[in-house]
Amino acid sequence: VLVSANVEGRDLGAVSQEIDQKLASIEMPQDMFFLQSGQRRELDTAFESLRFVLLLAAFLVYVVMACQFESLIQPALVMCTAPLAFIGVIYALYITDTSLSVMVFLGGVILIGIVVNNAIVLVDYTNQLCARGMTKTDAIVEAGKVRLRPILMTTITTVLGLLPMAISSGEGAEMRRPMAFTLIAGLSVATLLTLFIIPMAYNLFGGKDRS
Repeated sequence: VLVSANVEGRDLGAVSQEIDQKLASIEMPQDMFFLQSGQRRELDTAFESLRFVLLLAAFLVYVVMACQFESLIQPALVMCTAPLAFIGVIYALYITDTSLSVMVFLGGVILIGIVVNNAIVLVDYTNQLCARGMTKTDAIVEAGKVRLRPILMTTITTVLGLLPMAISSGEGAEMRRPMAFTLIAGLSVATLLTLFIIPMAYNLFGGKDRS
């Protein structure tokens, strides 16, 4: 028996989860079973691909920074911002009752490339100050003072640019909003935590003072 339906006003992932829960509560004979196909199967395939893309994006970002900083430790410090971003993403999905979807994963891939920018700015400027003869502690404090406003302005303008997509309505809005929630929450939380976590991590693992 084939049953088909079109989903409107909600994302496919949430509807598929509800269907799975309903089907699991139904007792079926051993020779009968349910199978979701169509866009649901395509969604599962896309999830598998995006998991790989997410890891590949993180690896490539790390490699590029390792070449730039000529260090293996400092890129790792910068990459700490990615988990910080996903803390915000998880919280945003929870409070907005948004399920994981392809657009959320795609937003996560984009987020990895965005959130590291603020940490790169801090670490790179701190390295420049250390190269000029400042102690590591003084360089960290000075870099935080000088780069605070550019970091906040960059984040605020990006969030404001994404806000219309997050509050949009109409056709296709259920696809756009999850990505907007992902980017806004991840970038906001990562920026705030980066201003505290990266300086502390640099002080502990960023290297010795230069004479």
